[in-house]
Amino acid sequence: MNTFGNLFRLTSFGESHGKTIGGVIDGCPSNIDFDIDFIQDELNRRKPGQSKISTKRKEDDKLEIVSGVFNRKTLGTPIAFLIWNNDAKSSDYEENKNIFRPSHADYTYQQKYGIRDYRGGGRASARTSISTVVAGAVAKLILNKIGVQIFAYVSQIGNIELNKNYNDLNLSNIESNIVRCPDKEIAAKMISQIEEVEKSGDSLGGIITCVVKDFPKGIGEPVFNKLNAELGKAILSINAVKGFEFGSGFESSQMKGSEHNDLFYFVDNKVRTRTNNSGGIQGGISNGEDIYFRVAFKPTPTIFVKQETIDVDNNRAIIENKGRHDPCFVPRAVPVVEAMTAMVLADYYLISKCYL
Repeated sequence: MNTFGNLFRLTSFGESHGKTIGGVIDGCPSNIDFDIDFIQDELNRRKPGQSKISTKRKEDDKLEIVSGVFNRKTLGTPIAFLIWNNDAKSSDYEENKNIFRPSHADYTYQQKYGIRDYRGGGRASARTSISTVVAGAVAKLILNKIGVQIFAYVSQIGNIELNKNYNDLNLSNIESNIVRCPDKEIAAKMISQIEEVEKSGDSLGGIITCVVKDFPKGIGEPVFNKLNAELGKAILSINAVKGFEFGSGFESSQMKGSEHNDLFYFVDNKVRTRTNNSGGIQGGISNGEDIYFRVAFKPTPTIFVKQETIDVDNNRAIIENKGRHDPCFVPRAVPVVEAMTAMVLADYYLISKCYL
């Protein structure tokens, strides 16, 4: 399945070491101001080679719009786009082309398709998230019209945790450092840990927290396709995501109902809740409070330590990876989490307009 969404849809294509990564966005309303500089900035937040803790692969990731936009306005027709691959080094993968890399999609792709692109993981590569970021940026342009804001940030790397509620953070500081953690002191510790692990040829995972402010109430579906369920589906389709925790998440299992219930009150002509353990969604439908969740990412599976595995003939093999890889790709996943969130929310907002 290479298409995501209901009314607002993305069909993506491309492989890590193919000629291009691209996609087609369908269902975008007409007359949306198409801010290509904003979309390019979103791509720049994701692109490789952006800091000392990211992969050394150098790509401009320059966006090329093929259709669907005229005079900086969307036409309401399909928006097709391309980003060309310019710095792929496929020779790094030749030596291990017949070996299944541990915790990659090599083996499962081979089982499903009977063939695979071994160069950088092919279609399974996180490089394909470029298409998601472009579509998510367009979705943000739609949501901007109704004042919705989306903030994602790194809240944990390895065992270094930012143990603060998002309400106690200055979210404008997210982009102030290369690890995208809004707390300067914790960010410095995260960066040091990544650098230390990289020296040993190993890798780290982490957690991203995402917060959505000012999303309208009353949007979502009541049984199947709940808004929180759709967000979970979207986020879990991002490469390397191993966990999704919505609102109070697993902590709620240790609470009493009297502790967990979000009590209603009326103020300034609005219905509010005194707490937000529900994460802004109740019964699958938004209630007007902040939507928030946490996303767990596994460590980068490509490490520069010898590991035991098997080859395509089921023979025992020892793999020693080559190439250029993030020792921790969590900081570069921040715009991807925001993008998938924006796509879901824009899609459900457009669906809600159909009911009016």
